[in-house]
Amino acid sequence: GPPFTHQQTPRKMVYYGQTSCEQDTERYLDVVKYVFSSYKKEVPLVINTMGWVKGEGLLLLIDIIRLLSPSHIVQMDVYDWKAMAPLTPEYVHLTPGLYTKGKQQAKRKQMGTSGEENWKSSEGEGDASAPEYKLLFVHPEFPRAGVAGEARVHSGILRDMSILGYLGQLQSPDIGAVLPLHSLVPYQVPFSAVALRVIHTDVAPTNIMYAVNASWVGLCRIPDEIRCQTDGPVLLTQTPVCDCLGFGIVRGVEMEKKLYHILTPVPPENLRLVNCLLLGNIAIPNCVLVGQQGVEGEIPYVTSDYNYSI
Repeated sequence: GPPFTHQQTPRKMVYYGQTSCEQDTERYLDVVKYVFSSYKKEVPLVINTMGWVKGEGLLLLIDIIRLLSPSHIVQMDVYDWKAMAPLTPEYVHLTPGLYTKGKQQAKRKQMGTSGEENWKSSEGEGDASAPEYKLLFVHPEFPRAGVAGEARVHSGILRDMSILGYLGQLQSPDIGAVLPLHSLVPYQVPFSAVALRVIHTDVAPTNIMYAVNASWVGLCRIPDEIRCQTDGPVLLTQTPVCDCLGFGIVRGVEMEKKLYHILTPVPPENLRLVNCLLLGNIAIPNCVLVGQQGVEGEIPYVTSDYNYSI
């Protein structure tokens, strides 16, 4: 079935915090390395790469192939689209990636018997650094295969469904009325217990609580101890590459008592390990905020009186 129907807790997870890695390909590769480092080769591993295969996306794919040394590559081929070369071991060996260099073919002239110049590669056949994998081609023949433009809409809907499926774990297992989020009891987390970081943009420290309130956050663990110098929130100056143990919603910030109110299905024994909240460019699905039952008057966090000229 679709992914949101059978969610599992990953063995290793990093919260990248964006739906595309275009803005920060370097951190994307760092994340891939970090997650891959815990693969113990005890079972076969299937790596599902993303669909960005034009321009820098293709160069990044070449970096990833070099980095992960797969035994097989399955390439989807669309019959009328010639923009992408076959990802043969030779092609990947010679082509520069975004961050890795390709093997330069040292070309030398050789005069053929007929007097023609033959360009031959002086590259040794058994070059140890050349990748060794089998390339398998799949030719999808179903209608609209490879048509651009629809994937983004679909992935947005599937992402919302995944978030809703994840939040569904907060509900009682008994079949009955679904409790709205404001009826669930949140955890109280002192400002001093967790470090904060907004991944995708710069937020002034004075505005950080506006950004965090009513946000989807990754519940993470950084190796450093949280040292609290001030009464305010602990802010990180760089985005860490660290373990993510699950997700939550900051459903309120209590400035007087210096507490975050967080809703999350992550079990308490895992929550004890969390010392960092990462806020990315992933929004709580609109229906969660708009469809709150039992609210009279204005719905919290929702406005219809919006000035579009701002």
